[in-house]
Amino acid sequence: MPVARTWAVALIGLDGTLIEVEADISAQLPAFVIIGLGDRSLREAEGRVRQAASNSGCRLAPRRITVNLSPASLPKHGATFDLAIALACLAADGMVERTSVDRVVHIGELGLDGRLRPTPGVLPAVRSAVREGRAVVMVPTANAEEARLVPGATVVPVASLRDAAIHHGADLDAHVVEPIQAVSRGQTPPDERDIGEIVGQTEAITALETAAAGGHHVMMLGPPGAGKTMLAERLPGILPDLTIDEALETASVRSLAGEPIDGTLCVRPGYEAPHHTATAASIVGGGSGTIRPGAAARAVNGVLFLDEAPEFARTVLDALRQPLENGIITIHRANSVARFPGRFQLVIAANPCPCGQYGSADGSCTCPPASIRRYLGRLSGPLRDRVDIHMNIPRVSTAHLRGAHPASARRSSDVRERVAAARARAAERLRETPWARNSEVTGAWLRGDGALPRSVTAVIDRALERGGLTMRGYDRVLRVAWSVSDLAESPRPTAEHVGTALYLRKGMTT
Repeated sequence: MPVARTWAVALIGLDGTLIEVEADISAQLPAFVIIGLGDRSLREAEGRVRQAASNSGCRLAPRRITVNLSPASLPKHGATFDLAIALACLAADGMVERTSVDRVVHIGELGLDGRLRPTPGVLPAVRSAVREGRAVVMVPTANAEEARLVPGATVVPVASLRDAAIHHGADLDAHVVEPIQAVSRGQTPPDERDIGEIVGQTEAITALETAAAGGHHVMMLGPPGAGKTMLAERLPGILPDLTIDEALETASVRSLAGEPIDGTLCVRPGYEAPHHTATAASIVGGGSGTIRPGAAARAVNGVLFLDEAPEFARTVLDALRQPLENGIITIHRANSVARFPGRFQLVIAANPCPCGQYGSADGSCTCPPASIRRYLGRLSGPLRDRVDIHMNIPRVSTAHLRGAHPASARRSSDVRERVAAARARAAERLRETPWARNSEVTGAWLRGDGALPRSVTAVIDRALERGGLTMRGYDRVLRVAWSVSDLAESPRPTAEHVGTALYLRKGMTT
């Protein structure tokens, strides 16, 4: 019999590759052989496919079946190839039309009863298939709404292998089956708390608004109870809505992580706050088989908050240095390289010392100097140098409480409008470049098209000469200055804006 073929998608990170699934049936002793560098779960597809086909009324012939997954040198993981393997085998056996299965990309895991189980990573797999020119995709019913989020995709939802075979021309009677639904994990929209609830931290709120306007990373240093966590939790609420591409990218990472995706795109930025006992793999991603995204990747286009940052392992913190620099998380394995988006806003919160009272006006620090140096030394210099804004958060006094006027407080909706307007000004200025936010521009642009007069940069020029700023720090001050300028609706930063940016960079640290 001639070889039958269909298509599937192999995911490594968010990058998908079209896989040609070939099936050949020969008149030899019964066997089922899968070749093409699959992992154990893929090699176990024989049992699932044979039993699912039998229980679906389309029993495979008792002959030698050889399935090839091409390109053979690409590692393949998981049970998402089950549907493609089963239909290729049925096409080779003449039970479905070969030309029909050859036009469709098939994604789905089979149960022994023939029903299709919801599959993680359907959204990025469908996006990859459409980019490769294969717009017709067959997916489990539970993943249909998720797959329809991809522009240009023609989605064929099926509940069982029998339904899939009938779609491809099998002479079978349709049987109504109950589709297997995705298990809800209680996902709720982000709880965006209002920034107007914060009392007495006027400078910190202004710095947070600047960070939101330019997409800058933030470090907060202050005693326990000063409001560091409250500030971090309110940053997503003042960020503007995501674009369609950003929302699709965020949803793709969530899908790959196994989170349920409904039929609507969430356009609000996400928020991730891992515990300080988290490992490097749980933060940046990893896994011995299928490489899964970590908290940093799940926070793409949103906020990653590391509370009590010095308590994290230093290797975990330093693993963030690469994505902070280039916006990409790269995970190397012996036979593959997985990439995830790493464009998030990092917010670091730390106490000034182990007891938390160092520098506090209303507390007494009992930590020896060496202990304080070791504690803050856990945040490496290269990591801190990649953070644009450093804030010192003092405790709120009773004077702040009594002087607070709720009616005059800034609300998240008002701040979000100012931030969106500032980002629009930056996007217009950078429309001829690959960037859209001030935090993304390179030093070459800052000293070229975006160069400022020496009279404006004099204060940071002196800081660079004295060693108070590194060259990376110098560029980051300029980026923050552009954000301050955009919020002030100024066409270019002034000396005052540069001074404010330097203050946010250096003046608020202890």
